[in-house]
Amino acid sequence: MKSLASRARLLVLTLLTTLAAALPARAQDADGAPQLNLPRTKLSAGMYLLDVQLAARSNEREIGLMFRKDMPQAEGMLFVFEQPGVQCFWMKNTILPLTAAFVADDGTIVNLADMKPQTTDSHCSAKPVRFVLEMNQGWFAKKNIKAGFKLVGTPFQVSK
Repeated sequence: MKSLASRARLLVLTLLTTLAAALPARAQDADGAPQLNLPRTKLSAGMYLLDVQLAARSNEREIGLMFRKDMPQAEGMLFVFEQPGVQCFWMKNTILPLTAAFVADDGTIVNLADMKPQTTDSHCSAKPVRFVLEMNQGWFAKKNIKAGFKLVGTPFQVSK
């Protein structure tokens, strides 16, 4: 009986050691790799059509646009949270200068924040929101899109 218990403990210890050794390798492989294969949706900002990646899960939101070296002008990333809250973003490991649009459930932009690459400065929504749209810095300004402007798309369709 004692030998069976010893074998079981040895097997569990071996499995845990193998798993622990594999975890750092996976983290290193993922480190520095941009997320390029997230689901996409179309949004419109007046006459402008946007193709955006959806970061809806916690790990997708944590990585966001980190490590991206470039992004086409009509593309961005829409961060989707489960419920409204004051959302705060920073730019650690993010190479591209971005503007964050903090967006209400109905698609109305609450506020915009230009964010400098590779910083940990916090940029927050002026009120609780569920959506944050990140675009190349200057995109909103060039299109004269400001707080109060309404974005249109499936994520903003309010069900009644």
